[in-house]
Amino acid sequence: MNTHVEEAQADRYTRLAGCLERARGGDREALREVVVELNPTLWHVARAAGLPPDDAEDVVQATWLALLRHLDGIRSPQSLTGWLVSTTRHGAWRARQRLHGKPAGDPDALVELEDPAPGPVEQVLTDQRDRILLRHFAELPERCRRLLRIVATVHRPDYTEVGEALLMPRGSIGPTRGRCLNKLRDLLLADAAWDPTWTN
Repeated sequence: MNTHVEEAQADRYTRLAGCLERARGGDREALREVVVELNPTLWHVARAAGLPPDDAEDVVQATWLALLRHLDGIRSPQSLTGWLVSTTRHGAWRARQRLHGKPAGDPDALVELEDPAPGPVEQVLTDQRDRILLRHFAELPERCRRLLRIVATVHRPDYTEVGEALLMPRGSIGPTRGRCLNKLRDLLLADAAWDPTWTN
């Protein structure tokens, strides 16, 4: 694994570990950091199950509510991520059954439910894309990384709240976001391993 990726993952686990402990102590801001960090992953899981955006959002919100009820039972950052993904996947499956008018326990639903997972070739390409993207994302300034995490996570971000969280004037958020995305795009396109079609 690339050193930059390993360092980014180690940094992520360290942050999640600290946030998890603080959240157990009642720190709401720490819990919010966990949401900002992991919400994109849960959204991807829910959407990969074939749910439309509104239903996927409901499933993800239900997962976060479930976490509040089980916060003390999560042993580690690794367990936290796995638990959230598993809970989201099960919630998405149940929601998918409701959309098709079948009870969640209907065995026929297992036959009709398409496997949302990509095939081996697609998975290799996806993993390669994600590794490259993560490596270059880690090269961005901290301010850019924090801003892009927030605006990528929240469906309709409130720029006033974003500005307060990042100590930025509200009017500068859009232009700063654009510059950060352009910088990331330039880094990706300069990488010979990056497929330009991935940015489409």
